[in-house]
Amino acid sequence: METSNRQRLTLEDWGKFVLRISIAGLMLFHGVAKIMGGVTGIAGMLQNAGLPGSVAYGVYVGEIVAPIMILLGFYVRPAAIVFAFNMIVAVWLVHSADMLELGEHGEWAIELPMLYLLGAIAIALLGEGRISVGRLSNQTTSKSPAGSAI
Repeated sequence: METSNRQRLTLEDWGKFVLRISIAGLMLFHGVAKIMGGVTGIAGMLQNAGLPGSVAYGVYVGEIVAPIMILLGFYVRPAAIVFAFNMIVAVWLVHSADMLELGEHGEWAIELPMLYLLGAIAIALLGEGRISVGRLSNQTTSKSPAGSAI
């Protein structure tokens, strides 16, 4: 039996997958660094901004949990929104003074944080595509016998 066009992976699916692994996969390195080094510095920045230092533990959600969910393709849109919010806070806390600055080589000084932020927004808008844990679980549940009540 031939696979229908609806079930074939498209270049769009592969493009979404590459976007997910590049943005979320690279962010995981930042999350691992936070696990190894702690969030004390972030807590201090938050306290200086008038927020409780305990909010710093949210960075683990934004830099570890959300990227893993995005990589797996599991609740991608909500995870990407959390990721984007994390990047907004990072730009606000760490990079706000650099918004109109150029780096040493002529690049925008906040190029990398903005790449993560805009990539997360793109993922939130596009969704996961067919290469994902979420789609695989939907395919197995949707193949119920004909005539059965769901």
